Amino acid sequence: MMIGLIGCGTVGRGLLELLTEKSTVLARKYNFKPTIVAISDPKVGSIYSKEGLDVKEILSLLEKDGNIKNYRGVVTGWDSIKTIKESNADTIVEATSTNLETGEPGLTFIRTALKNGKNVATTNKGPIALAYRELRNLALSNECELRFEGSVLAGTPVINLFQSTLRGIEIKEVRGILNGTTNYILTKMESGMSYKEALKEAKEKGYAEAKSDVDVKGWDAVAKIIIIANVLMEGNVNIIEVERRGIDSISEEEFQRALKDNKHWKLIARAKRVDGKIKASVVPEALPDHDLLSKITGVTNAINFKTDVLGDVTISGPGAGRRETGFALLSDLIDINSRKEGKCQP
Repeated sequence: MMIGLIGCGTVGRGLLELLTEKSTVLARKYNFKPTIVAISDPKVGSIYSKEGLDVKEILSLLEKDGNIKNYRGVVTGWDSIKTIKESNADTIVEATSTNLETGEPGLTFIRTALKNGKNVATTNKGPIALAYRELRNLALSNECELRFEGSVLAGTPVINLFQSTLRGIEIKEVRGILNGTTNYILTKMESGMSYKEALKEAKEKGYAEAKSDVDVKGWDAVAKIIIIANVLMEGNVNIIEVERRGIDSISEEEFQRALKDNKHWKLIARAKRVDGKIKASVVPEALPDHDLLSKITGVTNAINFKTDVLGDVTISGPGAGRRETGFALLSDLIDINSRKEGKCQP
């Protein structure tokens, strides 16, 4: 597999680290011997070599210089579109930042790759939430793979679990905590912090961005529940149709009343079949102490699926992080490689 990496920030770097650390076991166990031939990132630089790049040297340059502009003996200066079209990569890893308004630039990168018959693995929520059906049809018509496990709970399996191990299961309802930042803030508020203090600490620890609205106002969770609803429940949910309220809408009086009643505020994302249509929401809820989701604290995520055969299936794990999200890309790449070779994944 020849890989072109579009976006070499936190997640892209996490993937490169895992490919280096696990190269021996990946080759032995899965016959997976990937070659990174191109990296394109407006901040760290753009390099291409038909024969492949030295990942260890790339990681060393990133650690030392914060960029890869001093990597010698390669083609430099290609933008991401040129890299996708003209490199010999057969698989594009799209790891740019999420834009929930337009999906760009990731949406164009993914479209371009699929139109050129190249497989795609992405962690970018925007394009999948806004244009899943279009992208799926592009992948089908061009006989290539579109994988996006990392777009929901990072490396904690959701999409691949239901599309492989749990094939044949019908999901009737989904309910979950899909944003670790808000869960961390609510956990800290239960310990006595104010909302402002908890948000400040979340920013200091790197859980929340400087512009935190995407988390605290529920937009991140909206994108994730749309992906689950449209991909796993065959819905056609549009982002403007999702009822949304963020945790900043919880009053101090409401918060304290819940504590007295032994309830716990959580930002809950839901998707449910109603009259043959999937409806989705992201709103804060005060959950009773006996509710399993009320026990989920800190940056941990959890999601409960009500199914027709197995009843309730609950998954919990990290929903963010460099290595965790990088692992989601790795698992997608292993699966693409196995399918390309006509093998079932071991």
